[in-house]
Amino acid sequence: MSSPWGREMKIGELAARTDVAPRLIRYYEQQGLLTARRSDNGYRSYTEDDLERVSRVAGLVQAGLPTRLVKVLLDAEDAAARDEETCPAAVAEQLAEELLGLESRIACLTKSRDIIRDYLVRTQHQVLLRDSDGAPAAG
Repeated sequence: MSSPWGREMKIGELAARTDVAPRLIRYYEQQGLLTARRSDNGYRSYTEDDLERVSRVAGLVQAGLPTRLVKVLLDAEDAAARDEETCPAAVAEQLAEELLGLESRIACLTKSRDIIRDYLVRTQHQVLLRDSDGAPAAG
């Protein structure tokens, strides 16, 4: 089937190519993060652009951003693509507030990581420690 948007794919192919479950893709649609076209038979239809968008949304969500903020960021990116203002004061305030929350969570996670690492070292189980690539830590 030919389309002005390029080659189209159904939700199963999009899910397989992005490693994002179909139910999450439908959720992203419900949240206004993605818009699927509908074919004549009612099936959702996606393009390569949607593939990139789903990957971007999934990455932001996995990084801990709430979908409401992901929508703000994507809307700003879309505005930039149209040469419109991308960061009005209200958006900047939302981002600054989220940044404070992220920094607080990072500090908490860092403290938890350090406590666990110190405990393993003190109990002679440092051999179980892994570096960021999952390999046993040197030392």
